[in-house]
Amino acid sequence: MSYALISADSHIVESPDLWEKWLPKEFMQKAPKLVKDAEGGDAWQYRPGTPPVPLGLVTTYPGRTYEQFKWTGAKYDKVNKGAYIGSERVKEQKIDGVDAEVLYPSQRTMRHFMLDDEPDFHKAGIQAYNNWMAKEYMAADPKRLIGLAQMPNLGVEAMIAEMKRAKTMGMRGVILSSWPNGGTAMTLDDNAFWAEAEKLDMPVSIHLGVQSKQGAKPQTSTGVMEAAGLLSSGAKTVVGYSCAGLDNMPVIIAETILGGLFDRFPKLKFISVEAGAGWVPYFLEQMDDRYYRNRTWAQVDLQMLPSDYFRRNWLLTFVRDFYGVRNRHAVGLRSMMWSTDYPHHICDWPYSRRVANEMFDGVPEDERYAICAGNAAALYKLA
Repeated sequence: MSYALISADSHIVESPDLWEKWLPKEFMQKAPKLVKDAEGGDAWQYRPGTPPVPLGLVTTYPGRTYEQFKWTGAKYDKVNKGAYIGSERVKEQKIDGVDAEVLYPSQRTMRHFMLDDEPDFHKAGIQAYNNWMAKEYMAADPKRLIGLAQMPNLGVEAMIAEMKRAKTMGMRGVILSSWPNGGTAMTLDDNAFWAEAEKLDMPVSIHLGVQSKQGAKPQTSTGVMEAAGLLSSGAKTVVGYSCAGLDNMPVIIAETILGGLFDRFPKLKFISVEAGAGWVPYFLEQMDDRYYRNRTWAQVDLQMLPSDYFRRNWLLTFVRDFYGVRNRHAVGLRSMMWSTDYPHHICDWPYSRRVANEMFDGVPEDERYAICAGNAAALYKLA
């Protein structure tokens, strides 16, 4: 199959029957429950007594406009069914002109399992999702539906075991929501996981950030942040959307590089997901400068400049980033991967081709191909 447009960051919404079909029966009492939101739309309730979490801004449907965006009122039988049915997703890709998508789970759902105090429930929930993705959703067309495996937060050995299992099921990479050791920072204990990921050639995705169980709270948000000072809840939410990833991803990238991770594991690949690209040239300039000035007293001894590691070991996805595309050479042509974030409200379905054509107007064909398809195809072994 030839590819011209690959979304390197798209999403699913769990199917209404996912947990009944894939989660062992003994855990169903604690499984997410499908309930109604305040407007009668479908929503997931993760814990008894907590507000239902609606589908509104994580789904789309034909004819939707910006003025219709809202969290509540969306229903499974009204939104695009490709959000939760693989065969329907392939049809929606063809409408959009997208040849394949790299698929990420709902992190709000993954958090429900990963923050639970019962390790068996935690493991069962993560494996239920990975099984559904590999054996049901992707099965509609594995060349177009590229599933990534969610990693549990149960320690290094458990994470390695699930990565190996995912590899045997045909999944092409892993998603970290926590460091392998489960703590607030990388440690030497993580090296066993990085070594296995490098050996298995499994790229490691980080979607906006990582959390430790100690510092995280159970999922209770309906998607709208609380008002703060002069900011209404809506304004505070838009602030969060505007800055998504910029508070976490530069720090994570710098820590992996300056911690010497890629001197130890030179073939390891990381992906910064959904944090954009336009900020990268300034970040790389500053990291190189600060490293070079301070490397002696700080005793940071690297084989290359930090920016060289970024361009060798990190890739990133972006959605709407005209500035990043204009500065693609400063970012790194081999580090950028176009995406749609479908079916979330930031996506432009069914007009992704048009938006891509506008964003890449005047870009040489070989450079456009690398960013829109070639880099992702190479990373996930699709070509």
